[in-house]
Amino acid sequence: MKRTLAKAFLATAGGLAVTAAANRALEGMAPDLAPPLPGESNTYRWRGIDAGYTEAGDPADRDLVLLHGINAAGTSYEFEPVVSDLAEDYHVIAPDLPGYGRSERPPLVYSASLYESFVESFLDDVAEDPVVVASSLTGAYAVSAAERVGVERLVLVCPTDQSLPWRRLSLRTLLRSPLVGTALFNLIVSKPSIRRNMLDHGYYDAAALDDDELDYLWATGHQGGARYAPASFVSGYLDPEMDLSKAIRDLDVPVTLLWGREAETTPLSDGRTLADETDARLVVIDYAKLLPHAEHPEEFVDWLRGEVPAQA
Repeated sequence: MKRTLAKAFLATAGGLAVTAAANRALEGMAPDLAPPLPGESNTYRWRGIDAGYTEAGDPADRDLVLLHGINAAGTSYEFEPVVSDLAEDYHVIAPDLPGYGRSERPPLVYSASLYESFVESFLDDVAEDPVVVASSLTGAYAVSAAERVGVERLVLVCPTDQSLPWRRLSLRTLLRSPLVGTALFNLIVSKPSIRRNMLDHGYYDAAALDDDELDYLWATGHQGGARYAPASFVSGYLDPEMDLSKAIRDLDVPVTLLWGREAETTPLSDGRTLADETDARLVVIDYAKLLPHAEHPEEFVDWLRGEVPAQA
């Protein structure tokens, strides 16, 4: 019996050692994260966190703030296909949310209220009455911020106030753990997993996900502290305590809903219902899922230029 227990102990210890070594190796393989977008890289200091953001275009033009969606490897790189063209007409400002991209990733217990507060402060301090484009769950944070700060217009891309139908404290705790949590998260942000999720939910056409984007998403998912914010996301703790439809109705701000016709996670039927309930304009882009702006950049840029003149 003692010999059997000793063997089991040694096997477990060996397995943990191998896991720890694999975690260190993967983090060591990840390069320093390059700027996600063309333009000037800046830092916004918020509650002791350095949040990275990109500015592009003429500051005399209308401020256009681009807020990336929330996922395991979220980053403002989401807007890479459109930033250069948008910067010809707008003063583009695109942050990485705390816990993501080139922003700091302290081991906080991330929450929807934290992101609502960040978006509100960022819009108030860095932009002036901006047009805001916000993707998926971040759309709800932008709506919350627009209740309290000056925003000229909201463009919400497949917005939602509920990404997951549960809140699981045990899952959040597991993913935050240093050894097993890191190993599990490394599986979530492996290249095969990222590719599968982007093609299942993000893009309609597999060709839209190129190697450069896949490499960047892998790199951002393997930076130090990368698992803390996604741990709250996948366990349901980044869903805000709000009724998105009511919040939009209560706004005194024009709202446009932009939807990919083939979106499945938040299907077009949700967009039609939300538009009917809020009197918001609904714009549908064909052959797209959750990222119509990234999958059809020319169509998105042409539409935005027609919808929102460049000069304020």
